[in-house]
Amino acid sequence: MLRVVVSCLLAGSLTGEGSPLRRSGEARPGRLSAGGRSPESSAVSVLVPERDYLVYVGSESADMVALVRFGPAGIKVERQRYVGASRAEIAGPHGVALSPDGRHYYVSIAHGVPNGYLQKYSTATDSAEGNVMLGSFPASLQVSPDGYLAYVVNFNLHGDMVPSSVSVVATAEMAEVARIETCTMPHGSRLTRDGSRHYSACMMDELLVEIDTRTLQVSRHFRLTKGREGGMSGPPVRATGATAHDMGGHGMDAPRPGDTSCQPTWALPAADGSRIWVACNKSSEVVEVDGRTWTLRRRIAAGPGVYNLGVTHDGTRLIATNKRGQSVSIFEVATGRELARIPTTRAVVHGVAISDDDRYAFISMEGRGAEPGGMDVIDLTTRTRVATVDLGQQAGGIDFWKSEPASR
Repeated sequence: MLRVVVSCLLAGSLTGEGSPLRRSGEARPGRLSAGGRSPESSAVSVLVPERDYLVYVGSESADMVALVRFGPAGIKVERQRYVGASRAEIAGPHGVALSPDGRHYYVSIAHGVPNGYLQKYSTATDSAEGNVMLGSFPASLQVSPDGYLAYVVNFNLHGDMVPSSVSVVATAEMAEVARIETCTMPHGSRLTRDGSRHYSACMMDELLVEIDTRTLQVSRHFRLTKGREGGMSGPPVRATGATAHDMGGHGMDAPRPGDTSCQPTWALPAADGSRIWVACNKSSEVVEVDGRTWTLRRRIAAGPGVYNLGVTHDGTRLIATNKRGQSVSIFEVATGRELARIPTTRAVVHGVAISDDDRYAFISMEGRGAEPGGMDVIDLTTRTRVATVDLGQQAGGIDFWKSEPASR
């Protein structure tokens, strides 16, 4: 593996095509770069990848899903697929998920009449292979480890302040088999590696909710508000008296003085379910819940507006996107210590996907205003940003597909 060591004072970018180094901050679309660096490092090391890595990213305001290839030759958009229904209206693809066998990808479409829906596509041809209408504003989704079911949260962004749900879809038939009521504005949903439990975070109820996938019922819930933490059995009691959402900033609003609310945006269980991490977007903390005793383990200080989470397959590092902080944090799971905070090339950072060899984290970025969305690539070995590519506006949903021998 080729190693290029660059002095911190000259940290710039490597094109992968033999071009001279540019200064940091000048990385261009389709280029490899040595960007943000760990504060512990005295030099930036760029390890040129030996394989190609393929990632799907959805762009909510462009109605596009892009397949991005990153490897020794650099980074590029391999192809794109329009997933809307009409060019005159925004459909809003929000979540993207691959099937375990890699033959299909699924896209949750947030906008629809009367509700949103889930679409199924072939990874080989990009051909549509089915769709099913779900609830209001389907958002984050994941396919079960056996590939038979897809779990999609109905975020209900623009609806009344009432409990929403998680839709369970049979992927072969593309039919909704269950709609499980959870709490208000569920988001950030993920399954344990064995598929036995599903977790989602409810932004407006300050709750983590667990679904037993064998019974398709809510088994437990956990309150996340600082100073009021506590786990309970069964589904949450429906709240009354609230009349409107307070999500105008969509995860970008900083807390007011004295505000102890969490406003959770992502729930991520460890592979064995022994712990669940929750991103508290409002308080800029990661809450760690013990999955066995259903008690609080610890609160970890995170970056501004921590939003989405990913964990390496070996379970040693937690990756967090900081939506208000234009950065990505890498945490050591054992200690909770932040190992590095790496600036991203664009503001309003969104999702994270991790390569199958735990080498890279792929970060989707929404961008601001009319600027394009994008994806940064973070080398988890050197803790540096090594590549960036432009995508459609409001790039958000992201999932890793596969790695393969490089197409040099």
